[in-house]
Order: sequence, then C-alpha cells, then structure tokens
Amino acid sequence: MMTKVGHLPEETSSFVGRRAELARLHTALTTRRMTTLIGPGGVGKTRLALRAARSAADRYADGAWWADLSPLSDDRLLLPTVSDAVGLADHTLRMPVEALCEWLGDKHLLLVLDSAEHLRGPCSHLLAEVLTTSIGLSVLVTSRQPLGTRGEYVVEVPPLPVDGAPDALQLFADRLRAADPRAGLDAPGDAAAAAEICRRLEGIPLAIELAAAGIGRHSVAQLAHRIGTRFDAPGLTVGAPEAYGSSAAAGLPVGVGASPAPGTSRLDLLADETAWPRRHRTLRTAIGWSHELCTPLERLLWARLTPLRTDFDAEVAREVCADGPLTPDEVDRALQGLVAQSVVQRDGDRYRMLDTLREYGRMWLAELGEARAAADRHARSFLGLARRAHEGWTGPDQVSWYHKVSDTHLDLCAALEHLLAHDVEGAQEMAGRVGFFWACCGHLSEARNYAQRALDAGPVEGPHRTRLQWVLGVAALLQSDFATAEKYGALCTATALYGADDEGMLAATYLSGITQLMTGEPEAALEAARRVLRMTEGVPVDSGHRLRCRLVTVFALTALGRLDESEAAATALRRACERGGEFWTRTYADYQLALIALLQGRPEASATYARAMLAGKHRLRDSFGIALGLDLLAAAIAAQGAGAQAARVYGTGHAYWRMVGHPQRGTPELGPVRERCELQARAAVGDAAYQRAFERGQSDNAEVGLAAALRTELQL
Repeated sequence: MMTKVGHLPEETSSFVGRRAELARLHTALTTRRMTTLIGPGGVGKTRLALRAARSAADRYADGAWWADLSPLSDDRLLLPTVSDAVGLADHTLRMPVEALCEWLGDKHLLLVLDSAEHLRGPCSHLLAEVLTTSIGLSVLVTSRQPLGTRGEYVVEVPPLPVDGAPDALQLFADRLRAADPRAGLDAPGDAAAAAEICRRLEGIPLAIELAAAGIGRHSVAQLAHRIGTRFDAPGLTVGAPEAYGSSAAAGLPVGVGASPAPGTSRLDLLADETAWPRRHRTLRTAIGWSHELCTPLERLLWARLTPLRTDFDAEVAREVCADGPLTPDEVDRALQGLVAQSVVQRDGDRYRMLDTLREYGRMWLAELGEARAAADRHARSFLGLARRAHEGWTGPDQVSWYHKVSDTHLDLCAALEHLLAHDVEGAQEMAGRVGFFWACCGHLSEARNYAQRALDAGPVEGPHRTRLQWVLGVAALLQSDFATAEKYGALCTATALYGADDEGMLAATYLSGITQLMTGEPEAALEAARRVLRMTEGVPVDSGHRLRCRLVTVFALTALGRLDESEAAATALRRACERGGEFWTRTYADYQLALIALLQGRPEASATYARAMLAGKHRLRDSFGIALGLDLLAAAIAAQGAGAQAARVYGTGHAYWRMVGHPQRGTPELGPVRERCELQARAAVGDAAYQRAFERGQSDNAEVGLAAALRTELQL
C-alpha cells in the first residue's frame, strides 16, 4: 500500500541511483508541458516518476497530484479517477471533462498519471483537452509505450546499470536488509554472486527485488546458481504450468491447469520472441522463477488475488480467495508467504500487488480456468461490504464505513459491472445500498449511472426499487436537478406505499422534503414530514431514514421563521444522533443550530456549532458539506466584527464550492444573512483588506484553510 502524503504517495522503500534520469526529468518538467516515461514493466517508471514529482512539487503553486490508473480495466472510470486525484467532486450536470477542464483552468500544478499503457487512446484524448484549456498544467505520465499526444516528450527509462556502476547491486543489498536487517553481502563470494544475479536479470529493478526476496530460502551463491540454470535452460517455456508443479500438487482438481500441448498455452506467449522484447522476457522469466519458489497454495492465492483493484486487508483476501484447498487459515498463511516473496507488499494491515505481478497472476488464473469463479467471489465479497455498510450507517462505525466505501470505490464499481452482467438482482441491491455513500462522497455521476443501469437491467420491486429511485433522486438533488429529484421523490413514495415499506416512506419524504425546501415550499415539507413520522412510529428512533426525516422538520421550521421550535427540534435530533454515534445527520443538526443562533443574534454560539459541523464533515470527507459550513462560519465570524478573518474563511469556502462545481449554495434563508454579514466584514476592515484576506483563503491549500477556519480565536 502507498499511503498518501499530501497529494503524492509515500515512498515506502529506499530509492537507488537514477541521477541521470532525474536530471533529464528536471529539465523536461521545467521546459515541457507533457513528459512520458516509457519502459517495460518492472523497470522502475513509477518510482522514478514519484521521486521526480516530489522534487518538483514546490515549483508548482498548486502542488503535484497523483492518479494511479493501473486498477482501471477500461476507460469508464478514467475521468472520475483523475477528478478524484486532483480534488474535484463535481456536483453539477455538466459533462465530466468540462468540469475537469474548468477546475484545472487556473491551476498551476503537476499531474502524474501512473500506468497509462492500457488506456493510451483515452488518456491521450483527455490530456489533449486539459492541456489546451489549462495553461498552468504540466503532466508526467508513466507508460510502456508513448501515448502519441501532440507535444509529448518521451523519456525512456533503462534498467539499472550492471557493469561498472553499483546501483543494481545497491538495490539488491537494500532489499536484503529490508527483509532482514542482519542480512548483507559480507560472506566470501556473496558480492560477486549478487553482481552476477543483477547481470543475469539485466538490471531490471522488479526482477532484482524478487530475486532478493528468495534469499530467505537460499544463500546468495545458491540463488545465483539457480537463476543461471533457469536462464540458461534451453527450450524452457516461461510461465508454463509444468514449471509450477502439477494441479494435484496445488490442491486443484486433476486436469485443471494441467500442461497443454506444446505451443497451445496462453502463457507460452511470454516466451515468444516476436511478442515480447528481450527485457520483457527477462522480467517474465524472473517472475516465473519467483512463482516456482512459492508453495502451490501461494501460487493459487497469487492468481485469486488479481480481481482486487485496490489495497486490501486480510479479511478481504479471505472473502475473495478462500475456496477449495485455500481455506481461510491457508489464505492467511499463503498471504504471509507472498509478502516474504515480495509478490505482495504490506503496509500496516493493508496489502497491495504491483500491476506487473497482478498481470502475471491474472494470466495464471485464466490458465487454471478460474477467472469467472474468482470474479464471482469478488462480486459477492463487495456486495457483502455494501450490505454491512448500509446496515452500519447509523451506528458508531458510520465514519469508518464511509471511508471503506470511498477507499474501495474501484472494487465496488468492478463488482457492480460483474453483477450487472451475471446477477442483475445482486446489482440492483448493491447499487441501492451503496448509492447514498457515493452521493455523499461526491461520486454523483457513478451513483446515478449505476442506479439507472440497475433499474434498466430487469424487473425490480420492493425495497430494492425504492432504494434505486431514491439514489437517483438524491444524486439529482445534489446536482440541483430539482425537477428530476421531485419526480423520483414521487416515484419512491408510490413504490413504498404499494409495498407498505415504512423505511421507504421515510426515505421518500426526506427526498421530497429537501426538494421542496430548496424550491421554496417549507410548509409542504413540514406537513409531509410530520405526517409520515406519525405513520411510521414502528420504525426504530435511531433508523437513518427516520433521523433524516426529522431533519426535514428542523429545516422547514427554520425556513418558516419558527426559530424556538426549530432549535428545540434540532437539539433533540442532535442528542439522538450522539447516542447512536451517527455523524451525517448530526452535522446538519449542527448546521441548523448555527443558522438559528445567527438569526437570533448569537454569533458566538453560531460559530461554535458551525465548527462542530465542519469537524464532522471533514471526518466524512464531504466537500459539499464543508462548503456549506464554511459559508455559515464566515457569516458568524463577520457578525462578531472580525472582518479579515471572515473574509479568509469566505475565500476558503469559495475554494470548496469550486471543488463541487457550484457557486455558493445553501438553504434559501441563508442567502440574505450571508450578504448582510459580508457587508459587515467589508465595513470592518475596508474593501482592500477584505479582498486580500479573501484571496488568501481562496488560494490556500484547502486543508490548510479549513484548519485555520477551525481555530477558535478571533483576530479583531
């Protein structure tokens, strides 16, 4: 796993050599707008790009941002992935590429697209768009081949030198010590044997790292001999099943994965000199040799892990891979074996597999005839995650469920694609259960797309249908598509009434009520919410849908000017949320309490509630909610006479509004209050000072600006 540090992944192992390449990249990033690092898999393009981006980041006012494209199986999620990577969570109906171009339009940043070779055409088209409209943008790409984009400057990444330079040998020694701090090349002949290993492996970093991982089972001299034997053996088919032991030895049914007739195996392609350049074949041979060192069950786990798109933990590995000879306990043991072999990387309790090794495992999975079964297990696992997340929405683990759904986004999408093709009912259930999380995390386009496709895929009735309609309506509401939101609110109501579905009725009333509030009908929203709350008294008080329906009454009472009633209702709702550990509804109760206090002339209390809302929204990674809260906090600060501080918070709020693609929004009653408080802030410090502070907040790193807003001291 690569942990995010700022906008770039963290370097989790030592970096060796590459001075000449880094110098070339420094020049390229200074003089060119688009640079592509090319080279075979495992040659070190990603590590080189990361080191170069980290060195260059300070030269870009808006920093360096990283998008890993290796998990994407096609181009459908390319735009969302790049948008996520640069901090855009668009809440509008615009074309995604239009939103991205506008977001990047005034930015001065470096965008890194890692592992783009399988999306060369779509990436080239996207970069042509954004480079044309975003003159301050520079792009660094890693790919096995050039993209062919106009203006592309290509830098080839060679292997580490093995003759006369110590880099390859240094990498081998570093990886030995990383696995065992007591290890080294001090024994007689070890340094020469290690140098021979590096020469045989042609300086390819991944091949060297895999070889170093084999020292736990062999001495350096033995390893050199085995690699030499492997590379010198005439006619050996690289990666052919006979190289890995029989199917029976792997605990598989006889005949599954058995050796095919010469020339017929898919994996034979790896030895085809016309299909693979020499360095590609060297790496595949090294990977195949590493595969041989694994136990049969480790090889099987290697193959079965390949459907996973994102980092995973041991529990997910067991869910996705356990079957037949791989019991859950065997998965745990085999996983540790793959970590020891450097096939899987570990960071804390998370694991990841490099794309080149996943690619190899995927071919082995197909050779075993297990690709469909593995995809089925993967889809079932993530359907289970969606169910657990939905059930845990109102419990004390709500925040962690938000993060799990956000962090496994690509796996959830892959599971949905598989279910849409092979299990429509499962897809309908999953899209309905995960859609609200996606809507709140900013994945509105995906929420709408999958919910609509699930509805269109086949007949669906009862709660699954209500949830899908509700997801479509909530996503439309957040995109300010009020007509569509109203339509789906009515459809949800009809479906829930027909099915006597109380939770569905509460959900429908929340959707219709918020739509009515945003279109100036608070009386209708209040009447409907109170009526449905009375009709559904059998639903537990801590139900997520019940809490949200109560929120509609609070918003409506505030909009109607019934502030004392609204304050009492919001306070009671907040207490109910606190008892259950619920954050999402609680943050909006805080928002209402902040607005009520401001309307009642209590700006200090308003600021306290607004900061509580912002802290909760930050934990949920809800950029839209943060934008709302910053506007309210700025108004409360302005009402206390701190004009410059208010202006800076307004500026930070404007930056968050841009992240979601909207001008300032909020409930209708906030608009006049916000305008009045802004005038107060300008009057307190003067237009020039106000504008300077506003621009500072707007240009701050969003996290820095939010942290400044959350500080409680006033600068009067």
